[in-house]
Amino acid sequence: MARLPETAALLIIDVQRAMEQPSWGRHRNNLDAEAKIARLLQAWRETRRPVYHVRHDSTFPDSPYRPGQAGNDFKPEVAPRSGETVIAKRTNSAFIGTDLEARLRGAGHTTLVVAGVITNNSVEATVRMAGNLGFATYVVSDAAATVEKRGLDGRLWPADDVHALALANMDGEYASVVDTAAVLAMLKT
Repeated sequence: MARLPETAALLIIDVQRAMEQPSWGRHRNNLDAEAKIARLLQAWRETRRPVYHVRHDSTFPDSPYRPGQAGNDFKPEVAPRSGETVIAKRTNSAFIGTDLEARLRGAGHTTLVVAGVITNNSVEATVRMAGNLGFATYVVSDAAATVEKRGLDGRLWPADDVHALALANMDGEYASVVDTAAVLAMLKT
């Protein structure tokens, strides 16, 4: 197993109070994703590696992610500390309409470790772009979560299935899918 470089950046995507809203669906997977993200964040802080907190600032008036709503706040267990970078985005990808790529390149971060929500939306969109932009990208499977999704045919897909398919979409071409234990081991290798 490879060692993560000292410059490997942790991207925490959209872990905001909005995910607590019932409008996301009845069932969510990975209920301990925030605890896993908090473990990763602690490890990054202890090893003084770079952390980027991505915050979704929705432009939709009824979105719980809209600035000024309680849902826009970061969840306390993964909230940024003073000096940690916060990237505000308005689309699903953290690279669109932000200076994320310029910041990463300017700081020499070529390896990204990505965690957050929603696996099949903002996480996947960001990871696909990261891979296309040439970043060595790792998606932490148990530090990401999603909700059930209704298909075009009306079928309700369970969150675990949506999550698994999104991870399969990302693995190989855009990123390597790993779990929290593997990432923590790569910090120590």
